[in-house]
Amino acid sequence: MAAVSAKTRETHYPDSDGKPVGETPIHILNLRYVTEPLEQWFADDPRTLVAGDMFVYHEEGNPRKHVSPDVFVSRDVAVKDHRQRRKYLLWEEGKPPDLVIELTSKSTRHEDLVTKFQIYQDVLGVREYFLFDPFGEYLQPRLQGYRLQKGKYVAIRPVKGRLPSKVLGLHLEADGEMLRFYDPEKRRRLPIPPEDRQALRESRAARRRAEAAQQREEAARQRAEAETERLRREVEELRRRLS
Repeated sequence: MAAVSAKTRETHYPDSDGKPVGETPIHILNLRYVTEPLEQWFADDPRTLVAGDMFVYHEEGNPRKHVSPDVFVSRDVAVKDHRQRRKYLLWEEGKPPDLVIELTSKSTRHEDLVTKFQIYQDVLGVREYFLFDPFGEYLQPRLQGYRLQKGKYVAIRPVKGRLPSKVLGLHLEADGEMLRFYDPEKRRRLPIPPEDRQALRESRAARRRAEAAQQREEAARQRAEAETERLRREVEELRRRLS
């Protein structure tokens, strides 16, 4: 990472605009269910940043030159505690985000399809740009993706109804009002938090059942041993009487 310049130190770059995160509860839920699986997917890669609703500044000394993607992924960035990052300064990170996902709606359609599209393509050079319209209010299909080719975005062709991402090594797909990730190698979706919790509950229940079965087996073994000992003593007593 480049050293912090005097211009950066002297300029205030806010990390929030005070506006609420997300258009609707479904948008907020999508934001969580997109970022958390991606964080788990890259958990072993300290040089990959997964961020949600973080300001990306792209002109040093000008705090007005920023964009706030709903979700972005940046590969090969400086190793540090990503939880402490509160903003993304392009000139310090040395590279733009590699992938952006916008959870779009009617009220943000112009910004997402025109303003941000142009910034991601022409200013930042984001390699992949995905838009997801949870309610299907204006995007048809509701999930669309673009990949940068020779400086211009080209629509990504679906594979079995999913959009492959070279940046992630995953496929994106719409599941009703939710955006999901699909692992083409393991042929399964990445779990979202409710599924993780359900899997944890099922694991705990299975462990309790196994422990109860083990306890029953131990009790049965002890009863069998006690019965064997009782029969042995009866046989010994009978032999003693007959001798």
